[in-house]
Amino acid sequence: MLRALDIRDILIIDHLELNFQPGLNVLTGETGAGKSILLDSLGFVLGWRGRAELVRQGAKQGEVMAEFDLAPDHPAHAVLAEAGLPGGETLLLRRVNTAEGRKTAWVNDRRCSGEVLRALSETLLELHGQHDDRGLLNPRGHRAMLDEFANLADLLATVRERWTTASRARKAVEETRSALEAIRAEEEFLRHAVAELDALDPQPGEDAALDQRRREMQAAERIRGDIQRAHAILSDGAESALGDAQRWLEGVADQAESALDAPLAALGRAMIELGEAQDGVSRLLDGLEFNPGDLEDCEERLFAIRALARKHDVIADDLGDYADTLRQKLAAVDAGDQDLADREAALAQAEAAYNAAAEQLSAARRESAAALDGAVMAELAPLKMERAVFETLVSPADPGPEGKDGVAFTVATNPGAPAGPLNKIASGGELSRFLLALKVCLRGETGNQTMIFDEIDRGVGGATADAVGRRLKALAEGGQVLVVTHSPQVAAQGAHHWRVQKQVVDGQTLSQVVPLDDAERVDELARMVSGDTITPEARAAAKALLAG
Repeated sequence: MLRALDIRDILIIDHLELNFQPGLNVLTGETGAGKSILLDSLGFVLGWRGRAELVRQGAKQGEVMAEFDLAPDHPAHAVLAEAGLPGGETLLLRRVNTAEGRKTAWVNDRRCSGEVLRALSETLLELHGQHDDRGLLNPRGHRAMLDEFANLADLLATVRERWTTASRARKAVEETRSALEAIRAEEEFLRHAVAELDALDPQPGEDAALDQRRREMQAAERIRGDIQRAHAILSDGAESALGDAQRWLEGVADQAESALDAPLAALGRAMIELGEAQDGVSRLLDGLEFNPGDLEDCEERLFAIRALARKHDVIADDLGDYADTLRQKLAAVDAGDQDLADREAALAQAEAAYNAAAEQLSAARRESAAALDGAVMAELAPLKMERAVFETLVSPADPGPEGKDGVAFTVATNPGAPAGPLNKIASGGELSRFLLALKVCLRGETGNQTMIFDEIDRGVGGATADAVGRRLKALAEGGQVLVVTHSPQVAAQGAHHWRVQKQVVDGQTLSQVVPLDDAERVDELARMVSGDTITPEARAAAKALLAG
């Protein structure tokens, strides 16, 4: 609810402080007095795009402040939380426009953007007039209005939930099908690669082992000949010569009187060392024994492993893990058809659930459309439009989270005339009454938003204007409505009345807004009835209007 509006140096306003109340608030005044400036100022502080030059001539900057009361469940709290702005029971908006055109805004004393102001304004105010393109005249909002009229929030939530479920299932099918197609595109390669890897069956560490074995066999080929020749000399020549020398010395040892004892002992030790040398060389020769085909086999396997590693761009020790990865992809191919079938079945089930809920919502909308048409028609009769026809069209539309329906409000102003969109068919006065009748029927809970009607009674008078005023009064019950009007019948229904007037101060024309007491209201209504000259008859008429 709008509590206060403080305007400084905006157009022809130097300073105004307005305190609004619940119920029907009426602003009246002569044409050009500045009533539209109040709406421009309010739109400015709410971030609406309007006049480019707002600052009063001679002032450095213009400023507008607006104070709103917020109920605990007011949707503005969510906007504040999302923007990281402080909340509370009171919402204070302030916006400044410099003479150079620079605009700065604050919400609860915290800087914010114009986008945040506009998001807040959607929860704070509704503006209706003959050129209303934000609300009832916008066909994009008609479906939401019908749903609100019919209290379809629970059913709509079910449709949205099932749409989300179906969308996720559809995405899962698309992803599964895409992945399966991608795998199938390389299926031939996968099967060939897995068969090749399975046939070779490389083991971790095998590359290093084969390389070591290959080096050993290559080295054996180079040194075996020399070792064999040395072994022959040690086994045949050296042992025979030492043996002969030992026998010859032993044959003459007695005659040498122990002079050969030491040499004979040394020869004995030499024969032992020679035997150990023969044994060592013999064992080495045994170790160097290999089939020449073994080297060929070793090299062939080593080269095959390394070729596969290069082919698949992995290190040799990772070939086994790589083969497992390829096997998993093949398994996905083999299982993919079933997986896709399962996901397609889940999608079909989700779409069936969505379609069932959407059909239920469509049926409820069609039924509610007839109820809304009847309610609007009942409101049109007192507004002297009993011959007009209002119809809510519910037509098929592309499926979405809001269901499968398009909704449009159409009117035919005269019997037999073709129906069409509100803003295309109705004249200015007719349009005003259609908007009011619709708003009365669609009002729901009015406490969360302040509704502003800008000269919605233009083009009507007499009993019709009285009917307009009474409906505005009813619309304001439990909430707040601001009306800019030239109709005394409408103004008389207000719970609070302000007069917008001009005065010249020091050669400057300024606009003022004056709250009216009971006596002043009589004079203002009498002026609206008779013009500049207030007659006793006009004053009596004004009193009669106020008496109801």
